[in-house]
Amino acid sequence: MKKTLRKIIEIDEELCDGCGQCVTGCDEGALQIIDGKAKVVSETFCDGLGACIGECPTGALKIVERKASPFDEEAVRRHLSKKEPETMPCGCPAAHIQIFDKPIACEAANKPKHFESAEEESALSHWPIQIKLIPAGAPFLKGADLLVLADCTAVAFPSLHRNLLKGRVVMMGCPKFDDVQEYVQKFADIFRTADIKSVTVAVMEVPCCSGMPMIVRKGMEAANRKIPLTEIVLSLRGKILKKN
Repeated sequence: MKKTLRKIIEIDEELCDGCGQCVTGCDEGALQIIDGKAKVVSETFCDGLGACIGECPTGALKIVERKASPFDEEAVRRHLSKKEPETMPCGCPAAHIQIFDKPIACEAANKPKHFESAEEESALSHWPIQIKLIPAGAPFLKGADLLVLADCTAVAFPSLHRNLLKGRVVMMGCPKFDDVQEYVQKFADIFRTADIKSVTVAVMEVPCCSGMPMIVRKGMEAANRKIPLTEIVLSLRGKILKKN
């Protein structure tokens, strides 16, 4: 394909922190997070208008004029038809990174408690929480104590927020139905860049759940990192059967 002089996006990888906000800002699907950095997956998908620039919190994106493959609207249509949507029209909280601040003392003191006690408050500190949606460069991962949950544990364990989630960054997924290799690569990228302090993995007693600790270990091996790892196995009714 003959290249022409036109406007196209350029990404400064030194500035990019892999937050993924530009990915959801590109309607043509030209951007993806690869190895913890935003990348242009194909020049033909980028229309050069720069809608993604306004989504970048670090200023890593800019429009330049250089020789590039022409923008191909039909190729974009085919690309998007095969691509899972990054956002949802309902305003899904996982569409953008969010970090929740802890309430200051006066806010906590004045919070109405007619319907909930302090024990029932959520310990969740961020969105998104699904492994596949969290960019390796997400700011809440930096220096974090990580809690990796097999999906079903969140429903089975009655005191999840109080006893496991508090003070940890959570990542959830299903080792049976999700892409194992994708998850190994995601954890490898995180362990290389995020300076994770510790990892706690909670799974159910069923055999298919045993894949989650293996995924995390393989991610550590691929990243050549040794990080303290705790495994928790729950019964089908949410009782802790084993903690290693």
